[in-house]
Amino acid sequence: MGTDRIPMGRMFIDDEMLETANRILASGQWIKGPESKAFGAEWAAYCGALGGTPCSNGSVALIAALHALDVGHGDEVIVPSHTYIASATCINLVGATPKFVEVEEEYYTLDPTALEAAITPSTKAIIGVHLYGQPMDTTIFEIASKHGIPVIEDSAQGHGGSLNGQRIGSFGDIATFSFFPSKNMAVGGDGGAIITTREDLIQRVSTFIDHGRSDKYRNDVLGTNFRLSEIQCGVGRVQLKHLDNWVARRNEIAARYNAAFSELPHIKHPQVRPGAVHAWHQYVLRVGDREAFQAHMNEMNISTGIHYPIPCHLQPVYADHPQGTEGSLPLTEAICSDIVSIPVMPLLTDEEVDRVIEAVQAWQP
Repeated sequence: MGTDRIPMGRMFIDDEMLETANRILASGQWIKGPESKAFGAEWAAYCGALGGTPCSNGSVALIAALHALDVGHGDEVIVPSHTYIASATCINLVGATPKFVEVEEEYYTLDPTALEAAITPSTKAIIGVHLYGQPMDTTIFEIASKHGIPVIEDSAQGHGGSLNGQRIGSFGDIATFSFFPSKNMAVGGDGGAIITTREDLIQRVSTFIDHGRSDKYRNDVLGTNFRLSEIQCGVGRVQLKHLDNWVARRNEIAARYNAAFSELPHIKHPQVRPGAVHAWHQYVLRVGDREAFQAHMNEMNISTGIHYPIPCHLQPVYADHPQGTEGSLPLTEAICSDIVSIPVMPLLTDEEVDRVIEAVQAWQP
């Protein structure tokens, strides 16, 4: 059995990606061309949305989504604290205030009960996160609809996931994606996309990310430059062809892990929501002694990660936030204290999967 280090991720590059990049370079049309239009349409259709626009990364996608929903000063936006910081800071960057809530203990996504309790007259939007690729509970969208509050699906980790046959990205009013190199599919650099299920938001989003203009020198609404290059859109179109196979491979690996770890008393393996196809952007264990576990895996030449060690409400940037003290969200804080991610990328070989399983099984706290 090989002993080379097993990383958390590997880049996929094929001849079609290289040929596409060369073709677009040679064309001289590097921005605002046919590739971005096609990629936006193809990605929206894949997810089951009505329209979509590529943008420069997943973080600005969230900012653009909030702008499209007219979220601003004096507004509150509900968001889980167990997520990447961009899910929260986008709210502050449009002048609104994040209201942090707990996640479900089994699935790590926004807790519907906590959501309902957090809604106030100032609640202007809800950001739910398909964390690690787990689809959110559809009760979230029912609660939001009852209160007349729009939902942004932060789908940065959800590419290719679904619930009851419906793709992530087609449940809420707007969905945002990241195509950062570590994500389930990528674009050869930073990249993102905004898709929507609402006809009235399609043009609004696409206009905002291109300086709010209707033609070259007419600027109808406030906007800025959040565009994505033609080369990256072309690369994304190629990667999209592989996404279903990559997600299937991730599920195959995760199923092997779950079967292998189900009887280990000192490890809690992740659960899959009934009816879901988990996208498995990350495979996250909960262990009692994370430092010891990571040291053990390192000795076995296997990489690990922590996604994420500090809940958003305890980040220094939120030191003055009303919820910015320990104990504000005890379940989230407990989860963040013992989670650890192991490799689940589709480019793992079967031999590497065997090594990861054997290493985890061999760990004794």
